[in-house]
Amino acid sequence: MTIDDEGLTMAVETRAAVLSSMGAARPYADSRPLSVQTVALDPPGRGEVQVAIRAAGLCHSDLSVINGDRPRPLPMALGHEAAGVVEALGPGVDDLKIGDHVVMVFMPSCGHCDPCAGGRPALCVPGAAANGRGELLGGGRRLFREGEALNHHLGCSAFAERAVVSRRSLVRVDPDLPFEIAALFGCAVLTGVGAVVNTAGVKVGQGVVVVGLGGVGLASVLGALACGASPVVAVDLSEEKLALARTFGPVRTVNAADADAVEQVRALTGGGADFAFEMAGSVQALEAAWKMTKRGGTTVTAGLPPPEAALAVNVVSLVGEERTLKGSYIGTCVPSRDIPRYVALYRDGRLPVDRLLSGVIPLDDINAGFDRLHAGEVVRLVVRP
Repeated sequence: MTIDDEGLTMAVETRAAVLSSMGAARPYADSRPLSVQTVALDPPGRGEVQVAIRAAGLCHSDLSVINGDRPRPLPMALGHEAAGVVEALGPGVDDLKIGDHVVMVFMPSCGHCDPCAGGRPALCVPGAAANGRGELLGGGRRLFREGEALNHHLGCSAFAERAVVSRRSLVRVDPDLPFEIAALFGCAVLTGVGAVVNTAGVKVGQGVVVVGLGGVGLASVLGALACGASPVVAVDLSEEKLALARTFGPVRTVNAADADAVEQVRALTGGGADFAFEMAGSVQALEAAWKMTKRGGTTVTAGLPPPEAALAVNVVSLVGEERTLKGSYIGTCVPSRDIPRYVALYRDGRLPVDRLLSGVIPLDDINAGFDRLHAGEVVRLVVRP
């Protein structure tokens, strides 16, 4: 934190990965849609915290902004899954201290709107509006490039050396939790495990199929195993990811490219799964997941395809078979409750989140990292600024 002669905090410099235009050609290592630049970071305002980023995960949600599938206001400093250390506190923040280790959550919750008051902070109305505008929850932007304001990515902008975020975007964690692991709890684990535990409420002995084995999908597999689901079936196009899923425990696998993939899953689950989780962000995958459930089954989707994507549902099947289709955003989470619970399961060896980590790269290699993510070569790469 920088102090001027009058004792007031001043802006500091930080390196950040900035996206100025969407839809760049691949490979990104050549087109370099993300430019790592030195920018100005204003000090935290009321209810805000400055965090030194120690690890930030590369997620398909970031990739969907880079390729233009999910448009965001530009220019934008990207990154939303991260962990770090508190560097400075804005006025009114009295429940954190400098040096605390924290995980970022990409949906800040105001605590007062109807969803927040009803225990569903992932649906916070002001939080969603601020994220859509590229602002922090309290309003405005804290990042500037040569005087030009930069938009915040989901209130985090974590592909950077440091960031200013709302206090309501942070959950404190124990300092002995490695940063590379802690970062994964802010998106992949909250979303994937939460879809199983919170959105679906899977119980012991219920059959589960997970379609799409990225970081979120594989976290769902871990969550299903932790819940005692049986059987657990994992579906993906990648034989490498199917092999990884089998190392988690008693997981059966089906290659999505097989012409009879749906029939295979239905056979493995005794006529259809109790719960199907679509985590690929694909309408085709969602249609397959729907067909993989049994009569009375539930299909949960946390995948985010392009905004124009639409699903055609057979209404007779929906009604006559009493099927349920549910959306799940950030795993229907209460971050301050769920992250400590999931961390405790990780420590007990019941939620081996470290298996999701594919490697650590420097910030300057971020474009090449997104090439690897797009190609399906990795589950979760983590940037270390």
